[in-house]
Amino acid sequence: MKLNSRDIAAYFRDPDRSAAGALLYGEDAMRVALKRQELVAALIGPEGEAEMRLARIAAADLRKDSAALLDAVKAQGFFPGPRVAFVEDATDGLAPVIKTALEDWREGDAQIIVTAGQLNARSALRKLFEGHARAYAVPLYNNPPTRAEIEAELTRAGLREMGRDAMAALEALARSLTPGDFRQTLEKTALYKRGDDTPLTPDEVALNAPATIEAEIDEIYHVLAEGRTADIAPVMQRLAGQGVAPVTLLIMGERHFRTLYAIASAPGGPAQGIGKLRPPIFGPRRDRMLRQAQAWSIEGLEQALRLLMDTDLTLRSAAQRAPAMALVERAFVRLAYLYRR
Repeated sequence: MKLNSRDIAAYFRDPDRSAAGALLYGEDAMRVALKRQELVAALIGPEGEAEMRLARIAAADLRKDSAALLDAVKAQGFFPGPRVAFVEDATDGLAPVIKTALEDWREGDAQIIVTAGQLNARSALRKLFEGHARAYAVPLYNNPPTRAEIEAELTRAGLREMGRDAMAALEALARSLTPGDFRQTLEKTALYKRGDDTPLTPDEVALNAPATIEAEIDEIYHVLAEGRTADIAPVMQRLAGQGVAPVTLLIMGERHFRTLYAIASAPGGPAQGIGKLRPPIFGPRRDRMLRQAQAWSIEGLEQALRLLMDTDLTLRSAAQRAPAMALVERAFVRLAYLYRR
């Protein structure tokens, strides 16, 4: 049977231990691998692999030896307890072999867990598991984790006390990181909070978040918005070395200064405006953006936006002959000087 998005979280939280097996499939290989680890651990426990109750079978090996899966399903382990036979990176070509194992499965046999990449609706593997009365087809989409999934990850990492703002910061972080990076961030945060019973704060989330190229790009806009002209050249050199496109710098620059404009021009002033942003900003970045919006006049922000848009148009013009990165850097220097007016 196929699980819908509402049932998937419940399934991973408390999997059906009497089932014949499950197919986990999706475009993001890391997401599939992490969910498979979570499922196997829930089925056989943390010591299951050490007690040899997990049989791993690569798809290539199963193609060479079609009996390997059924042998693993029927084999009796040295240690008592539930067992799992895991087939990694399966394709539709293995559907007949897996079908045989599912048909011969009996109560007490190893549960059959299969992982695969993206499968369309005509996939033989999908049809096999979706049509089986005692097996599950579990699609894993590239959607950001839900609050319930984040809470489950937090519990697994050992984090239980957190403020509302910290949870909102984690949800925002989950949307920008890969599943693997997000889980590592939670584990790092849990280690950071070990022995500390105070609720997790947005500042602590930001402190333990990985440094991404987006964060480094953000730094150039903080430099501009704070009028730090001397820091423009070294930051631009670093970004150019990382291969960041000039057009990308302009587009993201416009986004930063539009945000500052929205904060500064909000009824009630910047302090009210920053609280109305969607998605919200948390932690040190929130305080920094608020200070920047308070330091600029509305007219200055309008000039900054015009400068960025004019530079973008110049960059896209067929008549433009100057080096693109040099053109952007010159515009950034002019923008930073607007801060002093």
